[in-house]
Amino acid sequence: MSTQATPGIDDAERSDHPSRSDGFVRGASQLIGGPLGDHAVARDRPAGSERRFWTAVRIVLALTCLTLALHWVQKSPCQDGAWQNNIQYTRFCYTDVLALYYAEGINEGKVPYRDHPVEYPVLTGYFMGALGLPVHAVGVDDPGINQGMWFYNLNALVLGALAVVTVAVILALRRRRPWDAALFALAPALLLTATVNWDLLAVGLGALGLLAWARSRPALAGVLLGLAGAAKMWPLFVLGPILVLALRAGRVRAAVTALGTAALTVVAVNLPAAVPYRENWDRFFELNSTRPIDWGTLWYIGRYLDGKINPGSPTEQGPFEWLNANIPTLNYLSYALFGLACLGVAGLALLAPRRPRLAQLAFLVVAAFLIFSKVWSQQFVLWLLPLAVLARPRWGAFLAWQVAEVCYFVAFYGELLGSATSRPVFPEGVFVLASTLRLATVVLLCVLIVRDVLHPERDPVRATYPDDPDGGILDGAPDAPWYTRWRQRTTAPAPDGAAAT
Repeated sequence: MSTQATPGIDDAERSDHPSRSDGFVRGASQLIGGPLGDHAVARDRPAGSERRFWTAVRIVLALTCLTLALHWVQKSPCQDGAWQNNIQYTRFCYTDVLALYYAEGINEGKVPYRDHPVEYPVLTGYFMGALGLPVHAVGVDDPGINQGMWFYNLNALVLGALAVVTVAVILALRRRRPWDAALFALAPALLLTATVNWDLLAVGLGALGLLAWARSRPALAGVLLGLAGAAKMWPLFVLGPILVLALRAGRVRAAVTALGTAALTVVAVNLPAAVPYRENWDRFFELNSTRPIDWGTLWYIGRYLDGKINPGSPTEQGPFEWLNANIPTLNYLSYALFGLACLGVAGLALLAPRRPRLAQLAFLVVAAFLIFSKVWSQQFVLWLLPLAVLARPRWGAFLAWQVAEVCYFVAFYGELLGSATSRPVFPEGVFVLASTLRLATVVLLCVLIVRDVLHPERDPVRATYPDDPDGGILDGAPDAPWYTRWRQRTTAPAPDGAAAT
């Protein structure tokens, strides 16, 4: 199926407007007079209409900058590093970026991996050193400056730029649906977690990798996804859906090119640290293999229920409590469930009546990893944000998920404060409820995306685009002959009206 625009009709004239197409936004728009009219819609038309400065693209980019500025203000009470009286918890402003400047020894001029083990993948460690060591060098010559504050603000500037890059990528991928990017720009999760850690480094690089794939440049896509995976591992999971979709379309060579360049990139980035400083480099893998059940995960919820169901002696351990005491088994079970989920996504891609879009499968895979992982940190929500926007740009379920994330954010800081003061801020059940709501809303998004895959006519993106604007060489490509023959065999009616096998 061709994706070429109809002659005489530009992208702006095809643009989607949520107040007309999205039931939630259309209902909410009644509070301000109803959906956009023709005059308001005309602002998105660059040709043959009155030119306006505030186009949809510029509005979304401005909203992104506003959200990031508000995030910086929200974190400002912690920027001086003088965290007295647990201000980092009472003001919700804790950030690993500032804390690890000292914990990783960068304030002493230690080079990551060479002089100190780092608990993150190598590109994140390199990033910390690249920004932190110059700050330390300046601080040595000028003891009057607050090195931690300089380091945090420099990171906030670069990570904020990467967030803007991510929005720009979404806008580039959705030229006919520019308002979709407002979901990312206005996301409360972005406001609250943008610089809690360095996750936006992987998010920005991963978004650029998706753009390269959409522009039919598989080698570049592999390099960028490999770099993103060397910062945080999750972008590498996107390569699985690329391979499965390429298999169904008979375009395996491009997928293998992306996988190969990604693997080479990951190896090339890791070698400078892994070979000479193996023990310090291995800290990330050691920590992840030995850490127990972390706060807010499916397993944590299970441990809480264990305590309610089996409140007796410590010898009467429930299954989740037993897993927490047997970390290797917990690891295997977590990996096995994630692997089964990936097989399920692959089966969905092959059995769907129409080849799914890349963003849909990518969201399902990354969400499955978080659902079954024993660690689900507050800032991991950033992993899903751009994928959710690209996979299912509907405001209702998205906002329900964001409300759940805000509830979890507040409850999590209550847990941190209670742990620091040894005085619970609220009953443990409140935090477990918030964790459950977060889990449930992510599962709900997965269910809705699976429904869109099985019923493509429900897919809002396909109401605007002929096929998959993120698909690159897969966009508009027919299914492979082998796949067509297989589906014909498996769906053909059996003789004498019997059920097909």
